[in-house]
Amino acid sequence: MLTTNPFDDDKLREECGIFGISGSEGAAALVALGLHALQHRGQEAAGITSFDGCEFHTHRAMGHVAGNFDRDDIIQALRGNVACGHVRYSTTGETALRNVQPLYADLASGGFAISHNGNISNAMRLRRDLVQRGSIFQSTSDTETIIHLVATSNYRTFVDKFIDALKRVEGAYSLIVMTPEGMIACRDPLGIRPLVMGKLDGAVIFASETVALDVVGAEFVRSIEPGELVIVRGTEISSHRPFAPVNPRPCIFEYVYFSRPDSISEDRSVYTVRKAIGAQLAIESPVDADLIIPVPDSGTPAAIGYAQQSGIPFELGIIRSHYVGRTFIQPGDKVRHLGVKLKHNANRALIKGKRIVLIDDSIVRGTTSLKIVQMMREAGAAEVHMRIASPPTRHSCFYGVDTPERAKLLASSKNVAEMNAYIQADSLAFVSIDGLYKALGEPQRADIRPSHCDACFTGDYPTTLTDQDEIAAVDQFALLAERVI
Repeated sequence: MLTTNPFDDDKLREECGIFGISGSEGAAALVALGLHALQHRGQEAAGITSFDGCEFHTHRAMGHVAGNFDRDDIIQALRGNVACGHVRYSTTGETALRNVQPLYADLASGGFAISHNGNISNAMRLRRDLVQRGSIFQSTSDTETIIHLVATSNYRTFVDKFIDALKRVEGAYSLIVMTPEGMIACRDPLGIRPLVMGKLDGAVIFASETVALDVVGAEFVRSIEPGELVIVRGTEISSHRPFAPVNPRPCIFEYVYFSRPDSISEDRSVYTVRKAIGAQLAIESPVDADLIIPVPDSGTPAAIGYAQQSGIPFELGIIRSHYVGRTFIQPGDKVRHLGVKLKHNANRALIKGKRIVLIDDSIVRGTTSLKIVQMMREAGAAEVHMRIASPPTRHSCFYGVDTPERAKLLASSKNVAEMNAYIQADSLAFVSIDGLYKALGEPQRADIRPSHCDACFTGDYPTTLTDQDEIAAVDQFALLAERVI
């Protein structure tokens, strides 16, 4: 089973990736290719469901797409010219096969398969109400809540049932749904999670990122708009907007880390934006140094931008091994401590005696930053400065990103000087929140109606957080009870 390197626990985990195609012979094979291009968005599990006009066929597995969907017998069993798939990193629900998507159910109206990128922030409350009314859940995933809402809706047509279900959920979602009638793709009204549409020889494709379209040779048509439902029935495509219009708030962290740099997001090159962030970082936080070194691989575009703006040479001072996986070793405490060296190794001949600037996309817990700074010093660096191509991550995300609880975020309890003392660098600086928006072509962040969701930096959540509010209320009650006792 191919899985992700277990030592890389100091990043915000990519949410999930979804891919669907309608109207292509051998649809499942194309879905497998598309999911492979989206593997960076989820490495715990993968699944594909197809429809052959009569029956649905599903294969789900733990691990990567490669090793699970590279066998002819599996792809041939997924018959039909309509298929959708999912790569998963769990944000809600346990890591188990029953939570691997697409989720499938037989409803009164026929088969229903769903792939979901995002997180339903009132799923706990909805689930509790549904269970009290007799619903029986088969997974611990928040996505299954949507299935039960559709199944119990009093509306007559499937589309109306589906819209009714979506109007009852909070949070973030990009969805690809398959029924015997056709395929539906949609985004939440704020457009927090991404979804794009493409075409390939008459077939319609939906994917989390444009890079997945590139891999299968499809033409990018457009992004699915926030709050839009696109329905594909055979060769007929229709667009519906059942929600009241609101100002979109797509996730800004897509530009910082989640999307592949060769993707296009909101008509912007992700690579170009990341270089612009690095350039802005150099303007805001210059440093007298000899080399600019990226923390691979996510820090590379920003490091190029920083180097070009500052005039300091860009070099690969850290070499990454791409072949470290969970099957390689069973780590004990000592090996965990050394784990960063399995993945990253210092280019000693380059670093020795140099004043270096490390560029990374973010700091979450700070543990990896500390180890890399130590590695640079052990390699003989004269000075080690760190620059981060995002503002400090002070708040948890509840929209489909697996952030640690807030207390474990280094920036939630420490200011920049204290964070610098923790990672033991000579200096530390982050791009400002206004600087991040400048890299997107805006003059600054709009305080009243910001154009993106940046809650992980600002704490400005664009939706209500019903489940978290309930948890906080229970925790507060428990603290009060302890004081009374």
